[in-house]
Amino acid sequence: MKEGIHPTYFPDATVTCACGNTWTTGSTKKEIRIEICSQCHPFFSGELQRIVDIEGQVDRFYKKLQARQDYVEETKTRKESRISPKRPISELELGKRATDALAAANISMVGQFIEKLAEGEDSVLAISGFGRKSLIDFKKKLRSLGYDIPEPEVA
Repeated sequence: MKEGIHPTYFPDATVTCACGNTWTTGSTKKEIRIEICSQCHPFFSGELQRIVDIEGQVDRFYKKLQARQDYVEETKTRKESRISPKRPISELELGKRATDALAAANISMVGQFIEKLAEGEDSVLAISGFGRKSLIDFKKKLRSLGYDIPEPEVA
């Protein structure tokens, strides 16, 4: 061993627990103070119902767990509302002319537009004031939001 680089070793170091239990051991510190030992720990003392809560760690854990639950629920709700068939077409912000043409044909919800589109593109293009460009824009926007667009049947 090299001389002068090792810490001083105390073979009779005293360990003192917060519950009052003390014992001696070997250590590089003369006196050691701890918060919990085998005499007061719930696992060793048989009091498993008691949760050891040092400085609110258990409460902080439950707060983080609840915050995560809230975040997951909020994300799920936001995702469901994003692709809701009851979403108004006016929220898509695709152009006044196309939106007004659909409103004149009593199509105000995204679900109604998708049902009309399921009948075929010709049925949507038959709406007065709603053209091919508007149809392409609407389909792009609905796909980007996550809606399932019925594809036209190829004969």
